[in-house]
Amino acid sequence: MKSYIQVTTTTATKEQAEKIAQYLVETNLAACVQITGPITSIYRWKGKVENTQEWLCLIKTQDDLFNKVEAAIKSQHLYETPEIIAVPIVKGSKEYLTWIDDELR
Repeated sequence: MKSYIQVTTTTATKEQAEKIAQYLVETNLAACVQITGPITSIYRWKGKVENTQEWLCLIKTQDDLFNKVEAAIKSQHLYETPEIIAVPIVKGSKEYLTWIDDELR
Protein backbone atom coordinates (compact mmCIF):
# COMPACT_ATOMS: atom_id res chain seq x y z
CA MET A 1 0.00 0.00 0.00
CA LYS A 2 1.29 3.43 -0.90
CA SER A 3 2.01 6.14 1.65
CA TYR A 4 1.10 9.76 1.07
CA ILE A 5 2.57 13.02 2.35
CA GLN A 6 1.87 16.71 2.35
CA VAL A 7 5.01 18.76 1.77
CA THR A 8 5.10 22.44 2.71
CA THR A 9 7.32 25.20 1.49
CA THR A 10 7.09 28.99 1.63
CA THR A 11 8.13 31.61 -0.90
CA ALA A 12 8.59 35.37 -0.90
CA THR A 13 6.12 35.96 -3.74
CA LYS A 14 2.96 34.47 -5.17
CA GLU A 15 4.69 34.20 -8.55
CA GLN A 16 7.49 32.09 -7.05
CA ALA A 17 4.93 29.82 -5.35
CA GLU A 18 3.05 29.41 -8.64
CA LYS A 19 6.28 28.62 -10.51
CA ILE A 20 7.18 25.86 -8.06
CA ALA A 21 3.60 24.50 -8.04
CA GLN A 22 3.40 24.45 -11.83
CA TYR A 23 6.74 22.65 -12.10
CA LEU A 24 5.81 20.00 -9.52
CA VAL A 25 2.45 19.24 -11.13
CA GLU A 26 3.76 19.31 -14.72
CA THR A 27 6.57 16.87 -13.87
CA ASN A 28 4.18 14.48 -12.04
CA LEU A 29 5.87 15.01 -8.68
CA ALA A 30 2.68 16.38 -7.12
CA ALA A 31 -0.98 15.73 -7.82
CA CYS A 32 -1.99 19.08 -6.36
CA VAL A 33 -0.38 22.18 -4.88
CA GLN A 34 -2.53 24.62 -2.98
CA ILE A 35 -1.16 28.13 -2.49
CA THR A 36 -2.29 30.37 0.30
CA GLY A 37 -1.16 33.77 1.44
CA PRO A 38 0.12 36.11 2.11
CA ILE A 39 0.94 34.77 5.55
CA THR A 40 3.12 36.40 8.19
CA SER A 41 6.28 34.50 9.13
CA ILE A 42 8.35 35.46 12.14
CA TYR A 43 11.63 33.59 12.37
CA ARG A 44 15.27 33.88 13.31
CA TRP A 45 17.69 34.11 10.38
CA LYS A 46 21.42 34.55 10.83
CA GLY A 47 21.00 35.88 14.37
CA LYS A 48 18.26 38.39 13.55
CA VAL A 49 14.51 38.10 14.10
CA GLU A 50 12.72 38.60 10.79
CA ASN A 51 9.07 39.42 10.13
CA THR A 52 8.03 38.89 6.52
CA GLN A 53 5.07 38.06 4.33
CA GLU A 54 5.28 34.78 2.48
CA TRP A 55 3.17 32.41 0.39
CA LEU A 56 2.56 28.85 1.62
CA CYS A 57 2.51 25.86 -0.74
CA LEU A 58 0.73 22.67 0.37
CA ILE A 59 1.97 19.88 -1.87
CA LYS A 60 0.11 16.53 -2.10
CA THR A 61 2.24 13.61 -3.24
CA GLN A 62 3.40 10.07 -2.52
CA ASP A 63 5.97 9.42 0.19
CA ASP A 64 8.37 7.66 -2.17
CA LEU A 65 8.60 10.86 -4.26
CA PHE A 66 9.86 13.04 -1.39
CA ASN A 67 13.53 13.12 -2.47
CA LYS A 68 12.56 14.16 -6.00
CA VAL A 69 10.11 16.77 -4.69
CA GLU A 70 12.78 18.15 -2.37
CA ALA A 71 15.33 18.37 -5.21
CA ALA A 72 12.77 20.04 -7.49
CA ILE A 73 11.85 22.63 -4.87
CA LYS A 74 15.52 23.41 -4.25
CA SER A 75 16.17 23.79 -7.98
CA GLN A 76 13.27 26.24 -8.39
CA HIS A 77 13.48 28.12 -5.08
CA LEU A 78 15.11 31.50 -4.50
CA TYR A 79 15.74 31.07 -0.76
CA GLU A 80 19.16 30.00 0.47
CA THR A 81 17.51 27.54 2.87
CA PRO A 82 13.90 26.93 1.86
CA GLU A 83 11.42 25.30 4.21
CA ILE A 84 10.78 21.78 2.95
CA ILE A 85 8.81 19.77 5.48
CA ALA A 86 6.78 16.63 4.90
CA VAL A 87 4.05 15.26 7.13
CA PRO A 88 2.32 11.94 6.59
CA ILE A 89 -1.25 11.83 5.41
CA VAL A 90 -2.51 9.29 7.91
CA LYS A 91 -5.98 8.98 6.48
CA GLY A 92 -7.78 10.15 3.38
CA SER A 93 -10.80 9.24 1.33
CA LYS A 94 -10.20 6.27 -0.95
CA GLU A 95 -11.29 8.36 -3.93
CA TYR A 96 -8.87 11.21 -3.16
CA LEU A 97 -5.89 8.90 -2.61
CA THR A 98 -6.74 7.03 -5.81
CA TRP A 99 -6.84 10.38 -7.61
CA ILE A 100 -3.33 11.18 -6.30
CA ASP A 101 -2.10 7.82 -7.62
CA ASP A 102 -3.74 8.38 -11.00
CA GLU A 103 -2.20 11.83 -11.39
CA LEU A 104 1.31 10.69 -10.50
CA ARG A 105 1.56 7.92 -13.12
